[in-house]
Amino acid sequence: MYGMLYESVQHYVQEEYGMDVWKKVCRIVDCKHNSFKTHQIYPDKLMPDIAAALSACTGESFDFCMNFFGKCFVRFFSNFGYDKMIRSTGRYFCDFLQSIDNIHLIMRFTYPKMKSPSMQLTSMDEGGAVILYRSGRTGMSKYLIGQMTEVAREFYGLEIKAYVIESQNDISGGTAGPIKMTEGPLTVIVKYRLDFDNSEYMAKRVNTVAHPSQVKMPAVDLNVFLELFPFTFVLNHDMKITHAGEKVVETWIMHNPGANPKAFIGTHVTNLFYCRRPKDTTIDWDTLIQMRTVLFEFELIRTGHNRLAYDAVLNMDFENYDDMLLNEAQAIALAKAQEFSDNNVGDIDDGPSEVEIDPATGQRRASQGLRSILLKGQMFYIKDIDSLIFLCSPLIENLDELHSIGLYLNDLNPHGLSRELVMAGWQHCSKLEIMFEKEEQRSDELEKSLELADCWKKQGDELLYSMIPRPIAERMRVSNEHVCQSFEEVSVIFIEVMNIYDSGSTNVQEAMQAVNILNQVFSALDEEIISPFVYKVETVGMVYMAVSGAPDINPLHAQHACDMALRVIKKVKSHNLPDVAIRVGINSGPVVAGVVGLKVPRYCLFGDTVNTASRMESSCDPWKIQLSNYTAEKVRDVGYKVEPRGRVNVKGKGEMETFWLLEGPED
Repeated sequence: MYGMLYESVQHYVQEEYGMDVWKKVCRIVDCKHNSFKTHQIYPDKLMPDIAAALSACTGESFDFCMNFFGKCFVRFFSNFGYDKMIRSTGRYFCDFLQSIDNIHLIMRFTYPKMKSPSMQLTSMDEGGAVILYRSGRTGMSKYLIGQMTEVAREFYGLEIKAYVIESQNDISGGTAGPIKMTEGPLTVIVKYRLDFDNSEYMAKRVNTVAHPSQVKMPAVDLNVFLELFPFTFVLNHDMKITHAGEKVVETWIMHNPGANPKAFIGTHVTNLFYCRRPKDTTIDWDTLIQMRTVLFEFELIRTGHNRLAYDAVLNMDFENYDDMLLNEAQAIALAKAQEFSDNNVGDIDDGPSEVEIDPATGQRRASQGLRSILLKGQMFYIKDIDSLIFLCSPLIENLDELHSIGLYLNDLNPHGLSRELVMAGWQHCSKLEIMFEKEEQRSDELEKSLELADCWKKQGDELLYSMIPRPIAERMRVSNEHVCQSFEEVSVIFIEVMNIYDSGSTNVQEAMQAVNILNQVFSALDEEIISPFVYKVETVGMVYMAVSGAPDINPLHAQHACDMALRVIKKVKSHNLPDVAIRVGINSGPVVAGVVGLKVPRYCLFGDTVNTASRMESSCDPWKIQLSNYTAEKVRDVGYKVEPRGRVNVKGKGEMETFWLLEGPED
């Protein structure tokens, strides 16, 4: 199904039941689409799945939900201007019912992959009408009722009651298609009764009086009529062709070389033509007499293009043969065709081949996707001869298609617009191709731009997350406010790089060398940051600051901070940098954290815990890890080996008892 059907469902479910219900429905059916695209194809089964999920969420019945979806679609398509098409079908609701198939036929130009059902108005009376629905989908009968009732109310001011009176192969709750118990294809057939006030339409229809000038008109000879419409044919009660226009017979001979030309007249119409629309329609008198307002499409059945068989038939003088000799002539043509096909494999058109014979010139030409001729028209009942006449014209879009079926402009009806439409289609074809190529180019450029934008966004996100923790950044995106948060307990780590630069030196070379060494050390420290257990806060001069327990709360913050300190000591020693040493200080306690600044914003920590951790680092010895008393108690209880350093005079704190961290717990 096209996305427009699901767009209507999404819009009105959200409007009627709220966004929360729609999200719950999407979770139930595992729908990954945040929105639906009008011209994109989606699975058919999604519609009944959504109806079943909505039924479970709201307590309404499944049939009620499908009926509601049908009404939603009618309300929704008015946004696209399709309500004007409905209103223009006629003054009465029955006029619309007669035009449903024609509307679907027109909509195929906008929605070429649309698998529309077939609907015919079978009977009418003052109390309503009966329509027959045919489709390859099951479970949509209640959806159609919703559409019919909403169209009647919205566009014709009628309150109708619609219900099913007959049903075949319909399965409630699914659209996968009817279950096939036999080899032949099955079709869902549902007959509806629509109850409404139809008295005005019936009065107009029954009381129509012919104009006196029409009564006095003489009868028109059928042959004259067939000359005016050369693709027309006449059907009797047995659905056999009794008369036919000159061009339809010639076209049949051209597409069926080797067949008896006289066999066209008197043959059942289904032996010569395939009814493409209405789909799965039974071709009999009673059915067609009720479908005189429906547009039919008949496709000519052909055996293929074979030049020798074509010449064999055209060169025969069939007028001088009796029935037996006609069969013999047909046998000769078929024998030559078989001989030609045996010697030239691929020239008989069992399907599109690389090289074909032009039936008009006999020259070999490349195949352009040849297809049989399509005749589109309407069935009319002629009372004088008690027959149905199929008044039609060939469906041809441009000159290429005209030649592919072996016709010329002079073969088309001179009094209609067929010739003008073919020429206009050919003239506009090149323009459309150019426009299509430009749109394809723009589409490719847009895809590249989107890929580039995604790449830039990813790079921007990575840069942002390097300055601000990801959870904090996501919260700031939503609220557009700076986030300030307090933490009951974290472990703050300070690491200072020592002996890499003499502050009194004025040698540029030494300064550059110091920067390179500092970069090596800090890069090594970055490699030991394991998110989300430890987060790098910042670097100031020679000092590297990190924290465990913020912004992601971590009850094991002290252990993770000590683990990192032990790893970085080992990591930096492995680089064997001359004269370079590091010292580490760790303290645990409460802090306040937040994003500070507009230009190059940073995630900063504040509190006495940070100051104490800094003092643990500044009073530490090279290649040592100094812990505060509180941090040492936390890690000692879980197996870390610590050694008392004694009481140390700490700036701003006085004397404090500190500990050396020796190693982690044994595995």
